[in-house]
Amino acid sequence: MDRRVRVTGQGGGDTPRAVVVGGGPAGLMAAEMLGRAGIPVLLAEAKPSLGRKLLMAGKSGLNLTKDEPFDDFLHAYGTAADWLRPMLEAFGPGEVQDWVRTLGQEVFTGSTGRVFPLAMKASPLLRAWLARLDGLGVRRRSRWRWTGWDGDALGFDTPEGEVRILPEVTVLALGGASWARLGSDGAWAPLLAERGVELSPFAPANAGLCVHWSEPMRARFGLPLKGVRFRAGRLSSRGEAVISSRGLEGGGIYPLTPALREGAPLCVDLVPDLEHETVLARMSRPRGKASLSTHLRKALRLDPARLALLQEFGRPLPADQAGLARLIKALPIRHAGLRPMDEAISIAGGVARAALDDGLMLRALPGIFCAGEMLDWEAPTGGYLLTACLASGRWAGRAAAARLLSGQGSNASVRP
Repeated sequence: MDRRVRVTGQGGGDTPRAVVVGGGPAGLMAAEMLGRAGIPVLLAEAKPSLGRKLLMAGKSGLNLTKDEPFDDFLHAYGTAADWLRPMLEAFGPGEVQDWVRTLGQEVFTGSTGRVFPLAMKASPLLRAWLARLDGLGVRRRSRWRWTGWDGDALGFDTPEGEVRILPEVTVLALGGASWARLGSDGAWAPLLAERGVELSPFAPANAGLCVHWSEPMRARFGLPLKGVRFRAGRLSSRGEAVISSRGLEGGGIYPLTPALREGAPLCVDLVPDLEHETVLARMSRPRGKASLSTHLRKALRLDPARLALLQEFGRPLPADQAGLARLIKALPIRHAGLRPMDEAISIAGGVARAALDDGLMLRALPGIFCAGEMLDWEAPTGGYLLTACLASGRWAGRAAAARLLSGQGSNASVRP
């Protein structure tokens, strides 16, 4: 095949030496690294605009990263920590903050260590980033859906028809398989599997729980559960959750997803700041004519949400105070499993570590790199997801540039 395949429907022009597929944080960062290396690069995005999931994340305040000791930060990535370590050592929380500042966006650190842009929103950061890419000569194309390979060339469905490109290096940053409406639909998985790429099955991460509530709980929908600690298996989480019509959702539940996927039972400590003996002592105070709910509310300062949860999952409540105290400290939560994968904030599974070399290049497809959430790793919310997407995009982009500049770039033998 002629290695100078033209981009049809876009006014002609020589094939870019590098193509990045996917306009999320990992893809944008890979494109920046290639552009900084002076390599002509085309960035193709299936949706009408770039950074859609980033913009969605920024609606409630864009959590860029987490400012904490590096070993604590790395621990959040679980079994993938050793794989991601060099990427995060090169571009971790400190480097993310410095990079954001180079885009003219100041940052601040909240009381929990979470780092946000001063503007809180993602849109100013994204605008500045796209302007930088334009300045580096990155050619951006939206509504370009990658359809796999046509022979040795990348195939795209575009508004102008089918396009074939044969670049020297390619970075795939196609996201996971959650929030399909924002572009992460996992449609790339069978395309890679057909080429002999090892994949781990997709599974929801940072997902809410399905709960079939009793009728009285309808009055509590929308209430936040505060001041509690959730436990599942070896994992625990001190955070909030919301009682919704569909179940339980929120930052207190999401970190437990790995254990819940494996079937670990879930329980909640309704008063994590009180020891069992203290709970028992307070409950033993005379209650007079007060109802049990009123007594618990006053003695333990249980709010309506926690009281409702106790009634929902604890009835019939133990008659003895010691048994009731144990229940309050470890209330089992009956649920119907995780919410569907497309509703999850992120996923586990994807391109297996064994399928990639140290530069995130596919062993089965020389010259093709992968980055971001399509890799088989997971992490809780709180800045960990975005940091690893940026770090892996940077890593893959730099590795792709190094391959090209060393004269090794070639996608001509993508067939296994």
